[in-house]
Amino acid sequence: MTANNNKPLPLGGVTVVSLEQAVAAPLCTRQLAEQGARVIKVERPGSGDFARAYDDRVNGMSSHFVWVNRSKESLALNLKTAEGQDILHRLLAEADVLVQNLAPGATARMGLSFAALHQRYPGLIVCDISGYGEGGPYQDKKAYDLMIQSESGFLSITGDPQVEGMAKAGCSVADIAAGMYASNAILSALLLRGRTGEGSHIDVSMLESLVEWMGYPMYYSFDGAPPPARAGASHATIYPYGPFPVGDGTTVMLGLQNEREWRAFCDAVLECPELADNPDFIDNSQRSANRRQLRELIVTAFAGLTRDEVVRRLDEAGIANATVNDMALVWRHPQLAARDRWLEVATPAGPVPALKAPGLWFPEAVSAVPAVGEHSAVILGELGYPRDQIDHFKSAGVI
Repeated sequence: MTANNNKPLPLGGVTVVSLEQAVAAPLCTRQLAEQGARVIKVERPGSGDFARAYDDRVNGMSSHFVWVNRSKESLALNLKTAEGQDILHRLLAEADVLVQNLAPGATARMGLSFAALHQRYPGLIVCDISGYGEGGPYQDKKAYDLMIQSESGFLSITGDPQVEGMAKAGCSVADIAAGMYASNAILSALLLRGRTGEGSHIDVSMLESLVEWMGYPMYYSFDGAPPPARAGASHATIYPYGPFPVGDGTTVMLGLQNEREWRAFCDAVLECPELADNPDFIDNSQRSANRRQLRELIVTAFAGLTRDEVVRRLDEAGIANATVNDMALVWRHPQLAARDRWLEVATPAGPVPALKAPGLWFPEAVSAVPAVGEHSAVILGELGYPRDQIDHFKSAGVI
């Protein structure tokens, strides 16, 4: 695939077949698509990926689905039929990568394990994404994002300090982590295949993906030490680092990372330089231990100031700070607008704005969010099926 300006892309010529649903695998393959790969999304005839029905917030379409499924082709295919299996294998014979995140064991029951596929297609890269990975007592356990947030310990450190104060992350962090690790591993496997000619098996676990993100709290509680306490929107072990109310009724988010910043904060922001040498706040450990007392001092200092005045002082002192934005404000964020980070993506319900993929140094290949089975006839035609047979497949519920 080439970019919209017809320049070649890093994954141009790579074909990815994906038996995908929900978020993790679709996010993985969207990353590949926007680097130039051709991604063929295999869906159930009729209803398609069940994430299409999560909600109807985007002109009648699901917000999750629109987010992770642009730039793909949709092939409706009933894999429970012999004809559907034959079509899939014709696709795999020409594909470079198979990605799947179906229920545990589903692809193996269809003869689509890596061991079986490697014998038939030795160059095929197979990426399996699941909740807990292959092997171990949890391999057949169903997993959704919240279950993994719980199993990984993420919930134990997220939310308010009260016993029942744990809070789920507002987006699908376990799915996102697994999808990104899968995408990265596929890129490595493609490089390796370029040297050896052999396909690889990639086994991505949502649990392992999120536990990797838990490195800091795990090491903080190493060898039986107490874990970081839940601290709401504040940092659990660094202070001041979190939200503070100001006099005009708004909130400022700020964070300090070192002693130089602490002294600048006391001097230029709080206008109380002697506070920097107070024994109760002399280093981060003391500031964190005495955060309730320090918070009262900061809130009192901010009570007579507006948000703009506090932000001006913070900026002049070189202290990191941020606005607490809601979604409406993020859509209008001045930094994203100034950097021209928005594009328009076609969907079955009309065009919608979308964020350009972060970090890509080339013009990404962005195309529409597909309707269920939108590309079935074209794909089957490319595989050599005649029109009358394609019509038969449609009437028989194969596609």
